[in-house]
Amino acid sequence: MSLRPTFVSALCLVLALTIGCGGEPPEKEMQQAEGAIAAARAAGADRYATDEYAAAEAALAHARDAVTERDYRMALDRALDSRERAQNAARQAADAKAVARGEAERALSAAQADLDAADQRLEAAKSAKAPARLLVAPQKTIDTARASLQEARALFEKGDYLEVPGRAKAATASLPTASDAIAAAAAPAPRRRR
Repeated sequence: MSLRPTFVSALCLVLALTIGCGGEPPEKEMQQAEGAIAAARAAGADRYATDEYAAAEAALAHARDAVTERDYRMALDRALDSRERAQNAARQAADAKAVARGEAERALSAAQADLDAADQRLEAAKSAKAPARLLVAPQKTIDTARASLQEARALFEKGDYLEVPGRAKAATASLPTASDAIAAAAAPAPRRRR
């Protein structure tokens, strides 16, 4: 008779573990993973921590597949993995975004310095009475560069830091040609021999 209560207790323990570990889909954990993925996306992980973000999404998809197959233990493992990867992606995104912002700021500063130098050369040529017709093309080039740099600044203001360095560099790519044209326009005309 003393074995009977022990057997019943053991059976209850096994039944409780079975129900607790694999009897129900891990809805709470899957919702937490979905929330962590949404937070990571909001932090920019889909652009700044793409590998870890993609792994979080894949783990959640595997968790859903496991629920469909009624493998709730696997679903729980995948949901927990997804949540952890999403949280890591959010942290990585914050770090990468800070680095990208610094690079974008430096690119904008360098482009602005190039633009300022071109403006100074143009003003010096105008002051030296260079022929106005020879300064029209360089002026247009400088104006185009200024407009393109403004577009790069707008991207920076929107937080699109990854695009800014390339745009800033492209904005000022034609300034050396404009500077050469300004120098040629400002050069004294050769004297004619009599």
